[in-house]
Amino acid sequence: MRIAVVGATGRIGRLTSQALEKAGHEVVPISRSHGVDVLSDDLRPVLKGVETVVDVTNCTARQPTETVRFFTTATNRLLEAERDVGATHHVLLSIACLYRVIGNAHYAGKRAQEVAVETGGVPYTIVPATQFHDFGAMVASWTEVDGVSTIAPLLLQPIAPEDVADILARIAVGPPQGRYRDVAGPETQDLVDMARRTYAAMGKSIKLVPTWDGVFGLDMSGNALLPGPDAEIAPTTFDEWLARLGEAEAR
Repeated sequence: MRIAVVGATGRIGRLTSQALEKAGHEVVPISRSHGVDVLSDDLRPVLKGVETVVDVTNCTARQPTETVRFFTTATNRLLEAERDVGATHHVLLSIACLYRVIGNAHYAGKRAQEVAVETGGVPYTIVPATQFHDFGAMVASWTEVDGVSTIAPLLLQPIAPEDVADILARIAVGPPQGRYRDVAGPETQDLVDMARRTYAAMGKSIKLVPTWDGVFGLDMSGNALLPGPDAEIAPTTFDEWLARLGEAEAR
């Protein structure tokens, strides 16, 4: 099966491509590193013969207008090209609990992206995933100054990136399912503790200052980011992921 992965050089894009190739499928990588810009290039030549498009693109903009513009423009251009070449399945990686959080700029963009997919005329599957296991360290790195970082005490049920990629690869070769159920890891975790333990596994120390004064507001507190009761639970625990990280750092 010929499958395009959009955002192929990112972490999830690379892992999804590997999972698909391991299963014997032909992967068409799409990214600026591969010479294709979804915001400006003609996408029809690269999508010719593609049956399924897996979109795992990301946007680092911090203003809602910017994230909405990026995700809607990129998604609409992809869908237009997919219609033209006859692609029959658009798979979007999205975020679990997206509609419980109003003030976050990234979530605003992802909501707009979902609407574009739902109204885009290509059969689709939207896969809402919880945050990844490395989310704690990533968030701490945003504000770290001289070994001190502010971080929100979010309650999460994080998932391993490899598990997300395996789920996307499985869904990509099947029929469109509309909105898929949430996908999550097997255990709840505190973001502050995740960051501390991840830094320790990397052999680094950091002072973490819990606060809601940042990019994550109180609308993300409590159970707001926990998956639905029918969520698909991936197998890899945070401890297992940490152990692999520690082994990799020790090499």
